[in-house]
Amino acid sequence: MNEKNVWFITGAGRGLGVDVATAALAAGHAVVATARNAESVTKALGEHDDLLAVELDVTDPAAAQAAVAATVERFGRLDVLVNNAGSFQAGFFEEMAPGAFRSQIETTLLGPVNVTRAALPQLRTQRSGLVMTISSTAGITSPVEFTSAYAASKFGVEGFMEALAPEVAPFGIKTMLVEPGFFRTELLSPQSTQYAEPSIADYADRTTATVQAWQGMDGKQGGDPIKLADALVHLAARDEPPLRFAAGEDAIAAFEQKADQLRAQADAHRELSSSLAHDDA
Repeated sequence: MNEKNVWFITGAGRGLGVDVATAALAAGHAVVATARNAESVTKALGEHDDLLAVELDVTDPAAAQAAVAATVERFGRLDVLVNNAGSFQAGFFEEMAPGAFRSQIETTLLGPVNVTRAALPQLRTQRSGLVMTISSTAGITSPVEFTSAYAASKFGVEGFMEALAPEVAPFGIKTMLVEPGFFRTELLSPQSTQYAEPSIADYADRTTATVQAWQGMDGKQGGDPIKLADALVHLAARDEPPLRFAAGEDAIAAFEQKADQLRAQADAHRELSSSLAHDDA
């Protein structure tokens, strides 16, 4: 990549998006920082010659196209796309309204789809670029209650990016998935998390305990998002960024546990699994 790159960051009005934008600017890059309300970007990051604040709702494909066009008009290119915008629809699946589940998919799966679709023509024309997508350990393994919608979207993001990588590699475009564990971002804050309305008595006690535990965890998570942002800027500068980056010791543990589970599941019925071919195959 060029020494000075143009970063395009979604969800950059607060949380991890602000930290990534700050780290990229500090490293000498130009940044297009997007948010539903562009004023929140300016409030969080201030004014900077190499900063362009753009209003963007990632669920709107036309808005994504316009934001990429504004990027190219201002800076002439786009080098690093960071799909970061997120939300959290939390609750037991049975109690979650269909609209809430759909909203989760539209934001954290179709949002990256929309923005990546808008950016790829420019990256392909350049024959270079990096599509970095903030996933989650919930996209690798999700044995945790209350996460069915969120995990569905993140598992989708994992499959989307993994399958996209070989499609765009011939054009010099790379992809990178980031799977953070628990970081002290705003994901569990009231601004980002919406809890399903309790409606089924069988879940009531677990709902109360889970909501209390998660609200108590907000602002006390172990991971430092500033360190994560610096790490992402460092990795993006590599000639070969990792296809996946397990962010945090808890993320490494989640990767290892999932790998062990898959190996055990493959072995559990190996003889039966291996007996399913046609006799003449």
